[in-house]
Amino acid sequence: MQPNKSEKDMAVAATASLTSSLKEYFGFEKFKGQQESIIKSVLSGNDTLVIMPTGGGKSLCYQLPAVMSEGTAIIVSPLIALMKNQVDLVRSYSSNDDIAHFLNSSLNKGEIKQVKKDITDGKTKLLFVAPETLTKEENIDFLRDVKISFIAVDEAHCISEWGHDFRPEYRRIRAMMQLIGQDVAMVALTATATPKVQTDIIKNLGLREPKIFMSSFNRTNLYYEIRPKVKKEVVERQIIQYIKQHEGKSGIIYVLSRKSTEEIAQLLNVNGIKAAPYHAGLDQDVRAKTQDDFLQEQVQVIVATIAFGMGIDKPDIRFVLHYNIPKSLENYYQETGRAGRDGQEGNCILFYSHKDVHKLEKFMKDKPLSEREMAAQLIMEMVAYAETSACRRKFVLHYFGETYDDSKCNNMCDNCRNPKELAEGKEQVALVLKSIKETGETLMINNLVDFITGRKTQEIENYGYHKKDLFGKGSDQSELYWNSVIRHAMMNSFILKDIEQYGLLLLTEEGNKFIKKPTSVKFAINQDFTDAVGSGSDEEEAKPAVLDPKMLNLLKDLRKKIAKDQNIPTYVIFQENSLEEMATQYPITIDELCNISGVSKGKAERYGKPFLKLIEQYVEENDIDRPDDFVMKSVMNKSSNKVAIILSIDKRIPLEDIAKSRNIKMPELVDELESIVMSGTRVNIDYYLEDIMDEEIIEVVYDYFREAESDDLDTAFHELKSEGVSVEEIRLVRLKFLSEMAN
Repeated sequence: MQPNKSEKDMAVAATASLTSSLKEYFGFEKFKGQQESIIKSVLSGNDTLVIMPTGGGKSLCYQLPAVMSEGTAIIVSPLIALMKNQVDLVRSYSSNDDIAHFLNSSLNKGEIKQVKKDITDGKTKLLFVAPETLTKEENIDFLRDVKISFIAVDEAHCISEWGHDFRPEYRRIRAMMQLIGQDVAMVALTATATPKVQTDIIKNLGLREPKIFMSSFNRTNLYYEIRPKVKKEVVERQIIQYIKQHEGKSGIIYVLSRKSTEEIAQLLNVNGIKAAPYHAGLDQDVRAKTQDDFLQEQVQVIVATIAFGMGIDKPDIRFVLHYNIPKSLENYYQETGRAGRDGQEGNCILFYSHKDVHKLEKFMKDKPLSEREMAAQLIMEMVAYAETSACRRKFVLHYFGETYDDSKCNNMCDNCRNPKELAEGKEQVALVLKSIKETGETLMINNLVDFITGRKTQEIENYGYHKKDLFGKGSDQSELYWNSVIRHAMMNSFILKDIEQYGLLLLTEEGNKFIKKPTSVKFAINQDFTDAVGSGSDEEEAKPAVLDPKMLNLLKDLRKKIAKDQNIPTYVIFQENSLEEMATQYPITIDELCNISGVSKGKAERYGKPFLKLIEQYVEENDIDRPDDFVMKSVMNKSSNKVAIILSIDKRIPLEDIAKSRNIKMPELVDELESIVMSGTRVNIDYYLEDIMDEEIIEVVYDYFREAESDDLDTAFHELKSEGVSVEEIRLVRLKFLSEMAN
């Protein structure tokens, strides 16, 4: 009889067994990070919570235990496309396809029957299901007779309303397992979970004394950058140039709307970049093909809504661009986490504007109050990240409850690469902390800023805070300034935000110590994006495809001088977006000027020469490396046939009839007409205007635009509403004016 082995010997043997199984089933020589400890926990029958960043190897934490255990592991997964990808991956390591199956609505009856037979025959080690699949009575009845090894809940953040992909069905998983009647271990896995979401996962899944494994959220190979989102054409040009500079490298562009995925993908294809749209509205087969094409590098860039990316096993995605601001930092972290999963280059660039924030807020207006308040807080955190002047990596890690020394960032974010000037803030931080204390820790960030700057909002007055001693003590500084101070205090653990109390700011022990004994603190003021003119990466490979503010001011001054000499409004000569493009592209010939949006051949020849002379002189004096080898091709507007519209106007057909014949609405027709006029073609709609408006009113509106500094419609309507003229009529007269004056 052999003597009993010591616990140490048994542990060594178990480790050796796990390592040999890893090699046998998956071909890897060693585990990454905490994988081995997590797998031991699962094999020991413990409920387990795994929080591991994208690329850390979460999938292996349930795949290896599943193939090593008796029975079938149930893997709850949120997306059909994700299941297919994971099943394909597991099968690729095995000689038998029946080792892994998925069970969802994409299968026909015959396929479902085969899946169930393979499970009953003991061939299937992993069964991927959607949470909705678990709720079907026929599946519950079937699984009662199946030996289940354990249940894994992937993308477990979906269970929390504070998570970024909340799915109510996830909250029924524990109840469904109780109905199935098998008391097995449960492992929950996610790449993004704040402390609040972690608590929700444990509570709502009913995890019993779970072993918790949390890896660092720091992805050292990812570079984070924010670029101001200026004019649409400028951003599109930057995106195209960026991708061309990363030729042959895969990337994802995230957008908010389905329409944008298709428009931007089309624009990229027109400019020689193989791209495809991906959104939930596409046919399932189309989505699957797009995903496969991306994995097989038939497509370089995917333009997607958040429907794309979860679990995609493509390690060499080199860039993730966000055309719109995401709804939360969790969204942003997970989406950017799809870059550089192999530990190599991964660039994460977000184009940011206040306008996109307002769009997100509008999306929430019809939601219940509690949901709106929750979403507003998540959006506010995203805005704070975009506008911060601190290390972006430190900001993100702090959000997920991790402390980080920003001196280790190694210039892997734009703020550390181009640090802002630091200001002493001892007195300011003290004022913030004392204000929180004086108001009884009852204010959120925006309310605290109102209190410090002395804004008598309804909430401030309702609680009598305007009578407090510190009210208005910081009125000499802007809201942006105080937001910077508050965020700095939060990242230095002087303040804690109570997420369960809708974001109330609470003092920490460190904060109370600071009040008693303030010490020197230095911070940078957050960036002001209100009037952003553009910025870009300082990477050596990047060409100056960024708006030059000095050049722009010179062009504006020249435009103003010419307008004064010719007694016409400045916008008649060149529109603002045309000047911005000139200050980005530095055209020095008529042909190059014609490539600028809104500049026709006729306009270039009529007004262009002094501008070209100015640009050429500026380029020479400042040794500018012009991006003159790049011309962005535009996508033709297919909503109607411009030639047909022009011919119809020549025949004096009423505009309503033209719109009807083109199957478009009147505003869309006017959009087309404006596009035609801005491209340099004159259109004569006098016959139509004279039919719907008094001649005197036409003259009044026409004269207004002759004198106005801007052709802005809202401003024009405000000035002309006493004349009883509508916005639509003003727009049509403006069209006549621009056609005659600019062309």
